[in-house]
Amino acid sequence: MLHRKKKIELDRDPELWIAESTSLLFEASLTHEIVVTAEKLKIAHTDPADRFLAATAKVLGLTLVTADRRLLGLGDIATLANR
Repeated sequence: MLHRKKKIELDRDPELWIAESTSLLFEASLTHEIVVTAEKLKIAHTDPADRFLAATAKVLGLTLVTADRRLLGLGDIATLANR
């Protein structure tokens, strides 16, 4: 989208760039455990997508990298500020 809007320039086709850039990443499935955890989280954030991100980090033991101050310092969920 950013490439199409000419907000960034890529040195190759966007689909190829995305494939190469994400080749070492894995996708986390939205599981029943993550959904239940998202509902139970004691955080001020009401956006379901952000709650799913936080719950995914909690359930899978991942670090949540975010610029959203409401998602930083979530206690038992590891977070890292992305400024």
